[in-house]
Amino acid sequence: MRPFAYTRAADPAAAIHAAGRGGSPSGYAPAAAIVGHAAAPAQYLGGGTTLLDLMKLDVMRPELLVDINPLADGEAGRIEAGADTLRLGALVSMADAADHPEVARDWPALAQSLALAASPQLRNMARLGGNVLQRTRCPYFRSTDWPCNKRSPGSGCAAMEGQNRLHAVLGTSDHCIASYPGDFANALLALDAQVELLGPEGARTMPVQQLHRQPGERPQVETVLARGEMITAFTVPRRPWFRRSLYLKVRDRESYAFALASAAVALDMADGQVARSGIALGGVATLPWRAAAAEKALLGRRLTAKVAEEAAEAEFAEAVAHEHNAFKLDLGRQVLARAILQAADLEL
Repeated sequence: MRPFAYTRAADPAAAIHAAGRGGSPSGYAPAAAIVGHAAAPAQYLGGGTTLLDLMKLDVMRPELLVDINPLADGEAGRIEAGADTLRLGALVSMADAADHPEVARDWPALAQSLALAASPQLRNMARLGGNVLQRTRCPYFRSTDWPCNKRSPGSGCAAMEGQNRLHAVLGTSDHCIASYPGDFANALLALDAQVELLGPEGARTMPVQQLHRQPGERPQVETVLARGEMITAFTVPRRPWFRRSLYLKVRDRESYAFALASAAVALDMADGQVARSGIALGGVATLPWRAAAAEKALLGRRLTAKVAEEAAEAEFAEAVAHEHNAFKLDLGRQVLARAILQAADLEL
């Protein structure tokens, strides 16, 4: 691990001030000066369960860590389930959100996505904001011995011709096929969540669907976060049909493993037909993946096994596999179809 400076922020303004100056001796740099928050010389430290690992591997090399854990004493550390909206502070732990009785009852896909992630020890440490921003588990990204466009732009992608069993089949490009490893972001996406951000230029809110970027020609730019910008909270609307939601995750082992394929599904049923749906996929894409084609294929139809399979086929119609991950095409379709049918059987 390389040397770095450390500061502890007492409030959001102090955190943003420190991050905005980090690595810039002459003062603040404009938000666009560093494209991609992951490359910024100052990084926010919450649970640290991803950041510290990558620093030890010499993959991330921040000059300054801004400890934001004191912010958990305020709104960033609270769960507020209101009449219309669920608000989850970015510094709420994964464990606390998963165990919250109202979250588990009214937004079960969220609670399940968190309960199925990591280990109990990590869930107690990891924070929701950092969880959504966790970086790929691609072994070529996590080792400086290999070329990786995400870690070192323009160096190439070793996974293309290497061991790519765990890699993505949706949202890939000629520059990167690394899969997004998270679960919680997929559930947020299926439930039409918004993310609240705060940075040097003020506060803004956007759909979670707009937070992450496909790799395209610049896989090193993973989100739309500007330099010094932090996630402060997630808000999820309260809709009765969100109780008919679930998170299905298939992995190599049942304990502490990342998804080979997963699906977050919420269904609004009327007279046996799908009136609305929210579907997102994990394990198979380069970012949290909204399954828009599957949603369209289900709309207005009476759910049968055949209809669920057709929706899954539609979603994977343009998937691109490589040598070792071709099995994800069939697995992904099966997981999605199964999750749709299981969600349809849930009682409100």
